[in-house]
Amino acid sequence: MPTARKALTSLLSAIVLAGGLTIGAAGQTNAAGCNTSKEAKIRGAQASWKLTCTTKSVRVTGWVEDTSMDGKCAIVRVVGGGTQKTKKACSSGVREQFGFTFPGKTAEVRLATV
Repeated sequence: MPTARKALTSLLSAIVLAGGLTIGAAGQTNAAGCNTSKEAKIRGAQASWKLTCTTKSVRVTGWVEDTSMDGKCAIVRVVGGGTQKTKKACSSGVREQFGFTFPGKTAEVRLATV
């Protein structure tokens, strides 16, 4: 394969890979530990959450809200202790409360639309 063609192929592969990673990350993620809070807003969704800890677990409490009449739902996905839990809010203006407890001291929270 000629050098120019190799360079172009490599460049296009990098662009496609970067685009795929951007699409895969279409939300806000927050990996956090004890006594932290976060507010997040993306197109069509917003959420707020707080992480609190006991000696053996982390509790994630908050709300998720659908902010757009686009036919999609706002969703919060929380991963902790090897387990994932979710809460959805569907229809513009709907806000749902959530509270999840996991073993350990950290959890990852992600806001997205589905």
